[in-house]
Amino acid sequence: MHALEAGAAGKAWAKLARDLPTPKAILIASAHWETELPSFTTASKPETIHDFGGFPEALYRIQYPAPGSPELAEKARSLLKQEGQCAAMDGTRGLDHGAWTPLLHMYPKADIPVVQVAVQPGLGAAHHIALGRALTPLANEQVLIMGSGHMTHNLREAFSALRGGREVPTEPYATEFSTWVGQRIESHNLEALADYRRQAPQAIRAHPREEHFLPLFVALGAAGDYKHPQRIYSGIELGSLSMDAWMLQ
Repeated sequence: MHALEAGAAGKAWAKLARDLPTPKAILIASAHWETELPSFTTASKPETIHDFGGFPEALYRIQYPAPGSPELAEKARSLLKQEGQCAAMDGTRGLDHGAWTPLLHMYPKADIPVVQVAVQPGLGAAHHIALGRALTPLANEQVLIMGSGHMTHNLREAFSALRGGREVPTEPYATEFSTWVGQRIESHNLEALADYRRQAPQAIRAHPREEHFLPLFVALGAAGDYKHPQRIYSGIELGSLSMDAWMLQ
């Protein structure tokens, strides 16, 4: 729904784009594309995928006609190959709402080439850090590398709150988990973050499945030895969905 109603999170995404140099291209990891091996979109004109159901008709009319970049996808695959990682190319996959929802607010003109990279829930957090690290050279070529997911993502609890049709109090575990993650981002403790399912408080409740958390690890890996982590937004919706957003430089 942020695509229709920006809210505070959408406004923070838009401000981030205004504060950043305009990128030559965007490489975005979305929670909504899962594969067994790393995969990149190669379509020159990726379609806008409406991968959801039961929402207002206006959502299905949204188009985000950004161009793709087969050249960037090939360069990304080559970087992974140099690190001994196999990767696939997908010429039919478009941009799902995990990609186009934030980009709709950040770059509404849809004039910056976008390549999407899939997540591999079967391979865990450390794999995604390594994936991001392999892509680090792209950041030096004015490619904005993004991860799109949720800091906490327990849909059973969120939908229960939504069906209730009233404001619900924030679940303490969502704040506790987000705080733990933020502290380790700030201290550059990627080892603890990669082991979050054992170390973080209420990790399984925060992420019954990992797919919505894994894009963060791609961004963390790509940011390398970042010096200036900055939380650009902090907020919890429907009682348990943490919308925290970070910029890593």
